[in-house]
Amino acid sequence: MLRCESVEIDRLVDAGLPFEDRSGVRHFDANDLYNLGMYSNKGNTQPELAFRMLFRFAGRPVDALLREKSWDFKVELECVDCAGAAPWHFEAPDVARYGGRAEVATTPQPSSGTAEYAATITTTGARTPIVSPVLRKLTQDYLDAGYRWQMIPVPMQADYQLVHALGATSCIAASLFLAERFRSAGYRAEAKRGWFCGVLGGALDLPHACVEVEDDDGAVRTVDIAKSQLAARLSADTAEFQELCLGSVYNKVIPSTASGNAAFGHHECGSQTPAQVRADIRSAR
Repeated sequence: MLRCESVEIDRLVDAGLPFEDRSGVRHFDANDLYNLGMYSNKGNTQPELAFRMLFRFAGRPVDALLREKSWDFKVELECVDCAGAAPWHFEAPDVARYGGRAEVATTPQPSSGTAEYAATITTTGARTPIVSPVLRKLTQDYLDAGYRWQMIPVPMQADYQLVHALGATSCIAASLFLAERFRSAGYRAEAKRGWFCGVLGGALDLPHACVEVEDDDGAVRTVDIAKSQLAARLSADTAEFQELCLGSVYNKVIPSTASGNAAFGHHECGSQTPAQVRADIRSAR
């Protein structure tokens, strides 16, 4: 991941990189390594290379992001410590509100252990920039604050005050924080979770969140603050995409019915272990 020799790993450990010693073998936290690589400025680490590839679309004309796009969408729900057959609750894609549609093939049925949701999801985009100067200023103030985007465990992201106190941010933490700022200014706003599509052929299941806010004209607009922030950092030629993130919608995001700090699903069997939800999203042929 870091493209390091063992001697360089030793230097990082001496400088404070945390690890666990398990029978004489050092085990590192994947988030720590990812963040270290992303901000190493080496240019050849896995995180740096991955983000340049994933965000290559952000430097292109945004017209392609405003067209209809279909996705083969599958989710596997697993209750690791299952206590028996029971109904499942899944926060499904919520695309109709933004001009999309869902052709559902499979929904989670009462069972034990595992269940599946499968559908063909069609998304689309629309230019609907923020109207309110207050909302735009609050958004720009956040972007100017200098928080550093990092990979953070999902449960920790919900504690957005802690995350921002550390000078860090993530899409969930940023959306929860910004939604609170919008509400404090008198606007109806809520952080919502969803899925960011087209990521390594669907193999990388990244959590995603944005803010839905009612603008001065009564329309609900989406602020994808983290994607705007990341695009600004990873490419100097992404101004059009950054602006698209501030109020508009684009076809690489599938919104869901889940609030910003809620799980995508749970099993009603009584198990105290949270259900695991893994998405596989691939461009439909």
